[in-house]
Amino acid sequence: MNSHQQTDVRTTARKFVAATSRETLRLVREALGADAIVLSHRVTAQGVEIVAMVEGEVQGVVQQGSAPAQPVAAAVAAAPVAPVAAPVAAPVPATVSLQPPALAPVARSMPSAPAPVASAVPVAPVPPITAAAAPAAAPADTVLEELHSMRGMIEEQLASVVWNDRQRRDPVRGRLLRTLLGAGFSARLSKAMLEKLPTGRTYAEGMAYVRSELIRAVPVHEDEDALFAEGGVYALMGPTGVGKTTTTAKLAARCVMRFGADKLALVTTDSYRIGAYEQLRIYGQILNVPVYAVKDAADLHLVLRDLREKHMVLIDTVGMSQRDRAVPEQIAMLGQSPRPVKKLLLLNATSHGDTLNEVVHAYRHGNELAGCIFTKVDEATHPGALIDTVIRHRLPVHYISSGQKVPENLMQADRAQLVDSVFQPRQHSPLFVPAESDLQEEAASGAASQHAVQKAQGETDLLRLKYQNLIRAMAHDAQELATTASALAGAQIGFERARSLWRQATDEEAGQKVVLQDLLVHARSEVAAGCENYVLALCGQVGLRSNEGGDAYECHGSLLLSDRTGLPMAAPNQWLSTAATRGAKDAARKPGARQVPWLRQQDLGHRPMVHLLTRLPGIEAMVQWQAAGQRWLARAPGSTAVIDSRTGSPDTLARMDFEFGEGRPVRFRGKAALLAEAQVDVVLRFNAAAMAAGIARDEMPALRCVATRIVDARSGNLLALSHALSNIGTEVPAQQLARWMGWALDAEPCFRLLRDGVQLVGGIGELGDPDIMKRLLIAGQMTTTVWRLLQAEGEWADRARALMGQLTGRPARNGRAMSGSALSAGMGKLFLLLDALGTESTAPVQPPRALEQPQKLERQD
Repeated sequence: MNSHQQTDVRTTARKFVAATSRETLRLVREALGADAIVLSHRVTAQGVEIVAMVEGEVQGVVQQGSAPAQPVAAAVAAAPVAPVAAPVAAPVPATVSLQPPALAPVARSMPSAPAPVASAVPVAPVPPITAAAAPAAAPADTVLEELHSMRGMIEEQLASVVWNDRQRRDPVRGRLLRTLLGAGFSARLSKAMLEKLPTGRTYAEGMAYVRSELIRAVPVHEDEDALFAEGGVYALMGPTGVGKTTTTAKLAARCVMRFGADKLALVTTDSYRIGAYEQLRIYGQILNVPVYAVKDAADLHLVLRDLREKHMVLIDTVGMSQRDRAVPEQIAMLGQSPRPVKKLLLLNATSHGDTLNEVVHAYRHGNELAGCIFTKVDEATHPGALIDTVIRHRLPVHYISSGQKVPENLMQADRAQLVDSVFQPRQHSPLFVPAESDLQEEAASGAASQHAVQKAQGETDLLRLKYQNLIRAMAHDAQELATTASALAGAQIGFERARSLWRQATDEEAGQKVVLQDLLVHARSEVAAGCENYVLALCGQVGLRSNEGGDAYECHGSLLLSDRTGLPMAAPNQWLSTAATRGAKDAARKPGARQVPWLRQQDLGHRPMVHLLTRLPGIEAMVQWQAAGQRWLARAPGSTAVIDSRTGSPDTLARMDFEFGEGRPVRFRGKAALLAEAQVDVVLRFNAAAMAAGIARDEMPALRCVATRIVDARSGNLLALSHALSNIGTEVPAQQLARWMGWALDAEPCFRLLRDGVQLVGGIGELGDPDIMKRLLIAGQMTTTVWRLLQAEGEWADRARALMGQLTGRPARNGRAMSGSALSAGMGKLFLLLDALGTESTAPVQPPRALEQPQKLERQD
């Protein structure tokens, strides 16, 4: 073969296809022997396809290849030989370009090939390609696609090995897990329940622990007397065939027995099902209760107005599939009623857990449910799915229906009885749940248990080596990754701290308290280096949702800003509240209600702290903070009612006369503008909120109002006018207060990045997840690093952002700035690659200082 000929190893490779990977590997081993090299592995329409060849043939082809065939040699050298008997953990593309066009601007030089790994390591090598085929045949984004899926692939494999390792260390945990899964509980909730189970327990002790945890977690409405005493309008909702009409009759019978038939009325909206009204009318005649049929919202409005004297009204709604588009219309019709309608969702105990989850989401969409009723419990084989559903969605259980008899088969929900019914022995063995013998688990006792632990540890190490070599072969430029990591570490944007916290997210030894203590230590060091006279603490909140259940949460957080540049330095703590605690009257949801008291108790140095709020706090908080010596600055709407200290007359901020100083040239939304500030002493006007808080008229706090005005430099037209109120004295000029308020508004989007940061460390889990708060704390600090990199200037920052954009497959185009969401995802990819390659960053000799950036005055709105 001369220098002009192309070496193509595919001409000597053989293709094997079978139904499963195990069967295909068996064919490879029988045909080529145990030393065969797997070139590619993919799933096709015909089955699992593996391309392999004998090791000697590959080496011969490589040795015969000339200069144009060097990529082939590089690929083979970077991918050690693997025995075909080892399982292939993840598919590898058939062709991989070592330097794809998409990564060309960042790539500089290929890293040297790693040392060969022993043949016992289960490595799936990257297939070699020809020099001519590399730029033309291989897709430009092949490597990127593999990098995108790499983190999920590694996490899934390692999580599986870790869980199996824990099961071998504590076989009772594995048996309990199978018991919970067999009862109908989801894998996520089952693992969460067993997360804090102490090791060394017997199966009976473990079951007692599980039972107590479930009893504690199941939400149940236990006060039936209060339910009937309150009365009102109740609508029974749910899919078709769930038993709404029968349950309505049962509930009506209990009402009649409690306070008589004259205080109860029945209403049906089911005009679709044949005989629906007649069935309910018969029940009404038996109970001597009137029954009304309505067709639309207007009918319902009229009927409920006529029934306003009734103590309780039960509405039997039309049954609809959870996927029916008319479900929101039915919910909207009930919401337009003149009397508040409390909605009870009926859940069929015979339904699959995924079906129940879908039903709750459909009927809960934009609609608060008062609770639920379990139906057909006597027909269920896996009632654990019901309990799993109400735990994850925190849906109180009111009643349990277990038969057709009215009213005998409707019982009030009881926690202990409900949980015990899940684990009652069945007459027949479950056909669709694997038994212990089916899973063929090894008996973990004595020497066998120790051997299983060592085997699991070995599998973990081999799996890590496999992915390290796979990433080494696929990474476009490991030196570029190391250089970028070093630049980020030296930029003083908290990169190393964020990376360390990212590792702690999966470290079982690092709990919430450990992470919180680390964040406080980091906050003290950042304050000492980044603040001059004051510590600025920005308070904010952001809505979050759990990954699977979709439950709504609200996170209250604090960001410490530099008083030199306004950039976030640290996020020392985060607080999480559920949707059940939401409400305008909830004092804990007021601006700064959680952050200010907690920060006051922390030692963050000798510098005074100023709390920045994007909304006005409550009047009660203002008085308390004033007494405690807490300084604060908050944006105020123009409609805020105050008393002008100059005239003593009541007014609003928007109508007050301010004496603005000389304007300073700035850029505002791309226009030349003039910025000026003014200040006036005001007193908040006494109102009902102050009276309700027990504050006297003469105790209303005196505040400084700082107004910021921006006018067009040419026309003099007003472009923006904002107001801020503060209890800070005149030792801080009005211009400085206005600058701080502008920094607060600029940094507020950092809170929204928390959603992306949470996903990088595992997301918001379901109820019972012990590490929710730990992941939230880690995500809060990681977002400060992402935000600082997003705002950083300089060549090093541009190169870092470009690399992260390519890792995520979302590079910035047409000169547009990279989004915070894309940069957050890129940061996670970079962390993953650095750990997989074993790269440790080292700071350069003269690192750029990201905190020393020019102050930005362009954005004042």
